Amino acid sequence: MAQSTERYRTLDIVRGVAVMGILAMNIVAFAMPQAAYFNPTAFGSQASIDLAAYAFNFVLIDGKMRGLFSFLFGASMLLVIQKAEAKGEHPASVHFRRQLVLLLFGALHFYLIWYGDILFGYALIGMVAWFFRDKAPKALIAWAVVLVLLQFAIFSGMAVSVKGLAEALGQPGVTPDTIRQWNEMTAFARVPTAAELQEQLELVLGPWTGVAHNQLTKHGFDPLIVSVMFGPETLGYMLLGMAALKSGYLTGQWTDEQYRRAAIRGFGISIPFYLLLLWLIFRSQFSVPALFAYSIAATVLIRPFMIAAVAATVILLTRKDGWLARRISAAGRAAFTNYLGTSILMTGLFYGWGLGLFGSMGRAELWLVVIAMWAVMLAWSKPWLDRFHYGPLEWLWRSLSRGELQPMRKALPLAA
Repeated sequence: MAQSTERYRTLDIVRGVAVMGILAMNIVAFAMPQAAYFNPTAFGSQASIDLAAYAFNFVLIDGKMRGLFSFLFGASMLLVIQKAEAKGEHPASVHFRRQLVLLLFGALHFYLIWYGDILFGYALIGMVAWFFRDKAPKALIAWAVVLVLLQFAIFSGMAVSVKGLAEALGQPGVTPDTIRQWNEMTAFARVPTAAELQEQLELVLGPWTGVAHNQLTKHGFDPLIVSVMFGPETLGYMLLGMAALKSGYLTGQWTDEQYRRAAIRGFGISIPFYLLLLWLIFRSQFSVPALFAYSIAATVLIRPFMIAAVAATVILLTRKDGWLARRISAAGRAAFTNYLGTSILMTGLFYGWGLGLFGSMGRAELWLVVIAMWAVMLAWSKPWLDRFHYGPLEWLWRSLSRGELQPMRKALPLAA
């Protein structure tokens, strides 16, 4: 029983780091026009400190925390299935009901709160992941490798198309159709025109109804499109999470020496590669074809090594049950609430229906907001879970999935 508790604690800690780390990258998308996420020249200051913040995020955070979250989603999903089987419940019914409710949460998140939702895609891809649940770790890893290579092929094709369009734009007699294709395909990575920038600022700083209407009418199919576009990689990460659970990697069962080797190997492979890509991006002066090639496509091949290394490092550093490890573990147990709660608080901080700080802070300054939000996550999660079985939204997810209200408050200890 102690071993089982330790397993869940390790998973919760890694999940807590992931949900906190996601904000460190998403903060740019909350606080600046969309293209600034990939391209620091698209909006805001190009001061050295802001470019340094971009470089730090690119090498250590961008995609890694989302990937780590996907690993944990796959592992947690498998745990739920295994627990349902152990209790004699129908595992398929438990699993697919959970994914359908998550799909609803994701849709509400995307259309009513923030465009950067990942829950909708997780729910769809989680349904596909069900069919891999019984495979051995080696088979899961093999499938993941194929899926990651497929994702690389998709993004490489996009990079080649963008490069071709860029070359066509430089030729005399460029057609309106070529310009349209360029504008549509590169909208999330190129420097916006003055009119486009003004439109984004007016939308985000306007009333909430305008943002929701825009999401519903102009971006209605985006959750499906994004799920398909990132589907192979996300499914691959979920399968790697399942393999990591079955092998004991994510449950803290490996030795310290094994985790050290995994961290050294993963960082030794990935960090030099990321630094090379970063140098190529800076050398190109953030050209759009370079961003597609080096930031979007090339990183797919190396990201899994970094994700595995981060997980190993987190597990090593939290072997001892200190106060910070307990706080991070609680944040991980309430990751669903922390993820959606962050979207509400950040849009409230930056959007027009709240404080309206959108576009007013540089990349480096945004780290102050990130650290403050981390403090909020660490402050509320443990006291809440000391009193209740689940985070608020975890409880709602579980109750809706099972069709009945779940017990929430923990029993008070008997007086001596």
